[in-house]
Amino acid sequence: MRQTSSVTALAALAALTNASVWGFSWYPLKWLEAHGIASLWATTFVFGASALAVLAARPAAARALWLHRGALGWMVFAAGMTNACFNTALATGDVVRSVLLFYLMPMWVVGLARWLLAEPITLAALARTALALAGAMLVLGDGQLRMPLPDSWSDALAIAAGFFFGLNNVLLRKHAATPQEARAFGMFIGAVVIAPMVIAGMAIIGKPLLLSPQPVAWLVIGLFTVAVLIGNLALQYGAAHLPANVLSVLMLAEILVATLSSWLAGAASITQGVVLGGACIVCASVLAIFTGRNSAA
Repeated sequence: MRQTSSVTALAALAALTNASVWGFSWYPLKWLEAHGIASLWATTFVFGASALAVLAARPAAARALWLHRGALGWMVFAAGMTNACFNTALATGDVVRSVLLFYLMPMWVVGLARWLLAEPITLAALARTALALAGAMLVLGDGQLRMPLPDSWSDALAIAAGFFFGLNNVLLRKHAATPQEARAFGMFIGAVVIAPMVIAGMAIIGKPLLLSPQPVAWLVIGLFTVAVLIGNLALQYGAAHLPANVLSVLMLAEILVATLSSWLAGAASITQGVVLGGACIVCASVLAIFTGRNSAA
C-alpha cells in the first residue's frame, strides 16, 4: 500500500512538472522573440532537437510512424499546428488570454468526437460548451457577454491552437491501437514539418521571419529543449500511473503557473473579464473531465 501511494504521489508530481514546464514556456518564447529567434523558428529548433532525442532513444519510432502514416498523418498535422499556433500566441500576445483561450479545447472536442468517433452529444456536453463559450465571450469582450471576433492575431492563434489540440486528442483516441512510439514521435515531428512551412509561407507573402540570434540565444534553445523533453517524459510517467481524469485536473495547473508567473513578471494583465471568463473556461474543462467521454483528457 505504501509503495502504491508513493508511486501515485510521484506520478502526480510528474504531471505537475509537465504542467509547470508549459506554464513557464511563455518566458523563453518571449525572450527568444526579443533576441532574434521568432517563435516559429524556436518551435522548429526545440521540437527538431526533441524529435532527434526521441529517435535516439527509440530508433524504431520513425519506421513505426511511416508504417502507420495513413492513420497518424492528420494527428501529425494537428500536433504541428497546435505548437506553431500556441507558441506564437504566447510569444507575441498576452500570456493569460492566450492560455485561457487555448483551454477552450473541450468545447471543440464535443463536435470533433461526434464527427470522428460517433460519440453522442449529450445535454451535459452542450452545457459545458455553453459555459466555455460564455467564458470566451467574457475574455474577448472585456467582461461583457458579447461575441466579438478576436481583436489580435495572438487571440486568434490561441483559439486555433485549442481547436487543433482538441483534434489531436480525438485522433490519438481514435488511433490508440497504433504503436506508442509512433504517436510520440509524430507529436514532435509535426511541429518540425508545420513551423517551417509557415515560415516559408510568410516569406512568400513578403513577411519573412528573419533569423538573427544573439549567441546566448542558442543556450536558451538548448535549455528549453531539455525542459520540453523532461516535461514529455514526466507526462508519460504520470499518464501511465494516474487515472485520466486525475491527470487532466493536474494539467490545469498550467493555467495557474502561467497566470501567476506572467502577472508577476508584468507580461500579462488580469482584468475582471479575464478572471470571470477564465473561471468559466476552467469550470467547463473540469466538468468535461468528470462528466463524460467528450473530455479532452
